[in-house]
Amino acid sequence: MQASYREISRDGLWRNNVGLVQLLGLCPLLAVSNSLTNGLALGLATTMVLVGSSTVISMIQSWVPREIRIPVFVLVIASLVTAVDLAMNAWFHQLYRVLGIFIPLIVTNCAIIGRAEAFASRNPVPAAAVDGLMMGLGFTAVLLVLGAAREIIGQGTLLDQAHTLFGPMARDWTLQFGADRHGLLIALLPPGAFIGLGLMIAAKNVIDARLARRATKPANALPVATPS
Repeated sequence: MQASYREISRDGLWRNNVGLVQLLGLCPLLAVSNSLTNGLALGLATTMVLVGSSTVISMIQSWVPREIRIPVFVLVIASLVTAVDLAMNAWFHQLYRVLGIFIPLIVTNCAIIGRAEAFASRNPVPAAAVDGLMMGLGFTAVLLVLGAAREIIGQGTLLDQAHTLFGPMARDWTLQFGADRHGLLIALLPPGAFIGLGLMIAAKNVIDARLARRATKPANALPVATPS
């Protein structure tokens, strides 16, 4: 039975979040999330590939023999990643130079091939497109939160270099916390990325546990009738 759009959205954004639950795509997630701008750029690029690949794979699912489905999926994903890579190089060249190899490496992101195999190849086009969008937005949200936290703690700024993504109008968007741009250096280094992601996963687990207890509490806390 096909899942509802509400269930698909809930899975992508929270319950089956790519970064917090599936723990896929950690290489670019940890490497690029040293600022909000970089995290947002990679998240949007990954989301575009997820939506495009899920849509195309759902459209061609009945024509692709099962024996060669994985190579075909990889070719579709690689084509879309190449298009995104060339577009970023043309229109966001300064940001493209910062992100470097991590844009082409989207093709190796296990989350994309995983959704292609587990969902897009088994569901109609609208559901596949929504699944790709929600999985991408969930991944982008993790990048945004982790990138913002690391940037604030590591260098005392937020939205630094925003003009590389949003254009010249964003040169004045940078928020600075404190008198200088110095912060806790470890937040910008790989250990800071691991610590930050670990804390986010722990926070999600705590929230889920509390929600589960709250959901079961009414049933277990029914008042017991006492004889008069």
